Amino acid sequence: MSSNSNLLMGMSPLMLWACLPLMAFGQNTPKTTPVPRDPLELATGQIQAANTPASRETALQLLARARSSFALRSAGQAYDLKVSFTVDSLGETNYDGAWEMEDLFAPKQGHRWTATTPAGYNITAIATGGEIFGDGTASAVPLRLLEARGVLFDPIQSPSYADHGSIRTSTATFRGAAVTCLLLSRSRNTANLASGRDWEETEECIDPQSGLLQVHSEAPGRYAAYDYSNAPQFGGHILPRSVTITEAGRVVSKISVESLRGMTPADPGLFVATDAMKAKGPAVAMTSATKISRIQGQGPFTSAMTLHPVCVFGMVTPTGHLVEAHALQPSDPNSQAAVEDAKKIDFSPLTPAGSPPRQHFAFVIEKFVSLQ
Repeated sequence: MSSNSNLLMGMSPLMLWACLPLMAFGQNTPKTTPVPRDPLELATGQIQAANTPASRETALQLLARARSSFALRSAGQAYDLKVSFTVDSLGETNYDGAWEMEDLFAPKQGHRWTATTPAGYNITAIATGGEIFGDGTASAVPLRLLEARGVLFDPIQSPSYADHGSIRTSTATFRGAAVTCLLLSRSRNTANLASGRDWEETEECIDPQSGLLQVHSEAPGRYAAYDYSNAPQFGGHILPRSVTITEAGRVVSKISVESLRGMTPADPGLFVATDAMKAKGPAVAMTSATKISRIQGQGPFTSAMTLHPVCVFGMVTPTGHLVEAHALQPSDPNSQAAVEDAKKIDFSPLTPAGSPPRQHFAFVIEKFVSLQ
């Protein structure tokens, strides 16, 4: 788990897997429909398993190189980052429209970020001295705001975490350049397809020459595409100039880095929590995302059956409820049933007793059984 200061940044890429009742299929394993086609689904050809120490180390080094580019605070210099983004989710998530966000950091002083939208939400959050304080429109931070922070600051799994599970690789072309796509799964005991991505895999497509992340996808149907044209640089790190997030082929958020500059000197008053913030107690922290697989249907299952997955994406509140939930395959006839079932899940057992309030993203892969 990240430190308090890291938790304030946004989504940690660590994926906690919780598999709710899955049957042991044995020799009667049903077929699974492939991941839907998408312009940003790049791992569509032959896949190679990284199952030797050398191949795994090569993949992990590429992952580490891409991850390091986003670690602005490791430069040990004070900075001021300004970002704008526009959300167009057709009301499936909260606060569509224009957003502005600012992120300030100074070594040994703290971390402060603010965000606001004319749609009716604002927040100021400060992490200092190992504590997090905040003040805003609501206690829970909206999904699209945390999403913007996640794809800019911490989109990629750490190599130490990725090394626990399955690693597969594929080569593809993105914007005319070769990329290496890493397919990461928490389990090493998955019967993977010979070609294409599995539903449970996270996909990171990286330019092996520059080491820069090009496409990031935690679940099929949702993609973040990175553009480094006139990319801002700071302390040896490179941020994208823009990130475009799509769901089912439709742009739902467009994020632009407006400026990134050093602060010399940094005003220490920026990192002091107000009395009103302190009176509210610890702010809600963003912790590791969760993936859950569920099967909708009664056994016994046979090889004549087919599983039709639908992935539901949402945010878990400090009370363990899934909110802003929506299907990443909205045209699937099971999409509404998938969302309704995912909303019934009680996520509170995943929160340790006595821990500070927290929220996190959840990806629920609902698998519907048919005889077709």
